[in-house]
Amino acid sequence: MTDTSSPAPRTAPPGCPAHPGAVRLAGLEYQQTPAQLYRALRGKHGAVAPVLLDGDIPAWLVLGYSELCYVTGHDDLFARDSRRWNQWDAIPPDWPLLPFVGYQPSVLFAEGDEHRRRAGVITQALEGLDQFELARECQQIADRLIADFAGSGQAELMSAYAHALPMRAAVQMCGMPHTGADTQRLVDDLRISLDAAEGDDPVAAYARVGARIQELVKEKREKPGPDVTSRMLQHPAGLTDDEVVQDLISVIAAAQQPTANWICNTLRLLLTDERFAVSVSGGRLSVGEALNEVLWLDTPTQNFIGRWAVRDTQLGGRQIRAGDCLVLGLAAGNTDPQIWPDSHVGAENAAHLSFSNGEHRCPYPAPLLADVIARTAVETLLERLPDLVLSVEPEELTWRPSIWMRGLTALPVEFTPVVQ
Repeated sequence: MTDTSSPAPRTAPPGCPAHPGAVRLAGLEYQQTPAQLYRALRGKHGAVAPVLLDGDIPAWLVLGYSELCYVTGHDDLFARDSRRWNQWDAIPPDWPLLPFVGYQPSVLFAEGDEHRRRAGVITQALEGLDQFELARECQQIADRLIADFAGSGQAELMSAYAHALPMRAAVQMCGMPHTGADTQRLVDDLRISLDAAEGDDPVAAYARVGARIQELVKEKREKPGPDVTSRMLQHPAGLTDDEVVQDLISVIAAAQQPTANWICNTLRLLLTDERFAVSVSGGRLSVGEALNEVLWLDTPTQNFIGRWAVRDTQLGGRQIRAGDCLVLGLAAGNTDPQIWPDSHVGAENAAHLSFSNGEHRCPYPAPLLADVIARTAVETLLERLPDLVLSVEPEELTWRPSIWMRGLTALPVEFTPVVQ
C-alpha cells in the first residue's frame, strides 16, 4: 500500500538534525501535558527544534506560528512528496509512522497542478453535502447512541459517543452503512493507523483500511448513489479508482479521529471549566466558544508529519538541508507567545492552525462539515442529558500517550437516568 521509493539521495546529508540537543518525540514524559514540552523546546531551541522520531530518526519540529505559516505557504521550499526524504535508508518496513510518511499517490502527497486537481475533486464532492441535512443526520445518530446508555445513568463517552458519532456520519456520507461489524472494523483500523497503542500494528491496519475502501469504490462504480464516493467517481477530472481510494481514505480519516477528539476535548472543557458551568445547560453560545477554544488550546491534531525541504534553506535560524523532514507543530504554533504575548489565548477568533494552512490545509468545506458534526454532537448530548457531570475528578482524566493526536483515554460521566 505504501511506496517509500525516493528520487532523493539515500543517505543523511551533513548537518542533519541528529545531534545531542535533539529531543525524542516517542515515550515522552510530557505526553499528558505536551504544552510543557513545547515551552521547553521553544525556550531551548527557539521556533524550530531538532527532534528524534521513533527509532531515533532525525527531524525538525516547527514550533513558531509565523514559521508554520511560512512553511505551509511555500510549497516551493517545503513540499509534501515524502520521496524527497534523506532518511529512507534508515527506515525499517515496520516503522510505526510509515502510514503517515510512506509515499502514496494521494492528495496528501500530490503537489502543484496534480494537488489542485485532486483537492478540487474532494471539494466539489463535499460541497454536494447539505449542511442542514448533515446536522439532521448527526442528530439522529446522536439520539440513537444516547438511547443506548441513557437509561443507565452513566456512560463512557469516548467509546460510546465521541468516536462513534463522527465515524457513523463519515461512513454514511461516503455511502457505507453506518452500523455493523464491517464498519466497526474499518473504524478500529483507522484508529490504529492514526494513533496506534502499544501492541498495535499500524502498517497492517492501514492496509486493511485500503482494502475496505477499495471494495466501497468498486461498489459505487457499479451502483452510484447520492454520496461523496459516487461524486468523486463521476467528477469530470476522471480520477481512477485507485486515486479515489487513496483520497477517500484521507477524507474518512480526517472526518473520524480528529473530529472525535474535538468532540471529547470540548465536552471535557465544558464539564471541567467553571467559565462554562452556568451557561452550558441553558445556552448554546458557550458550546461554540468551547469548540473554538479547544482548537486553540487542545487541538486534536497536535503535530503533523510533514514537509520535506526541496533544497538547502534557513528557517527560524536553523540550517535546513535538502530532504530534511519538518514536523508541523500545530498545537505549539497555536499557543506561540509571539502571537499571545500576554499568555492569554483569545479563543474568540479563528486564526488557529488546527486545519493547517496554505494549499495543503483541509480542503473547503471540510472544516465547516467537521464543525457541524462536532457542534451537533455536543449540543444534542447536553440537551438530552442536561445534568451531565463527570463521574471522576477532573485530574483523574488521562490523555492518550500520543505526540500526534490529543484525545482522552476515557470520559466517564453520570446523569439522571432517562427512560426512553
